[in-house]
Amino acid sequence: MIINDIKIFSQNVQKNNLIMNTILKANINFDIVFIQELSWSTIHSIPSSRNCESESLVGMVNHPNWLMFARTSELENDFPRVIIYVNIRLASLYFSLCKDIINHRDILLVSFFNNNDILWLMNIYSDSSYIALKYLKDTEAYIYDLLIMTGNFNIQDSL
Repeated sequence: MIINDIKIFSQNVQKNNLIMNTILKANINFDIVFIQELSWSTIHSIPSSRNCESESLVGMVNHPNWLMFARTSELENDFPRVIIYVNIRLASLYFSLCKDIINHRDILLVSFFNNNDILWLMNIYSDSSYIALKYLKDTEAYIYDLLIMTGNFNIQDSL
C-alpha cells in the first residue's frame, strides 16, 4: 500500500474520556489521530495474587477501528500524556512505536513504511514547565523524514 495523502487530527482532550470516545467514533475521515492530556482510568478490577480485593486494570479508551500506540509505565505518576491512534485501513504500512529512540511520557514517536521509505510521526505534550521541549533540546536523536511533529506545546506568546 502506498499513500500520498494522510489526514491527521490533533486534539488536547483535557482528560475527558467522552471527548476521546467522540473523536474515535466520529473521525473516520482521518487516518491518524494525535491526542494530548489523555485520561488513564480503571477499565476493570482483576483478580490478584498480591491483593485479595483485586487490582485495577488501568488503560485508555480504545476502539476497534483504530490501532493504539502509547508508551506504558508501571508508575502511576508516569502515565503517558500523549497517544497516537492509526486507522486500521493503514495497518499494512507497518506502524511501530519507537521507544528505543525517544522514551518520554510526553513525547511519542511512531514510524511507518510508505513506498520503501521510513517516515516518522511525533506527538508532543509540553506542560507549563516545558519538560518535553527541554528533553527534545537536550536529546541527540537524529530523525530524518519526520513527516509531522505536532501536539500541545503550551507556549505563551504575548502577541
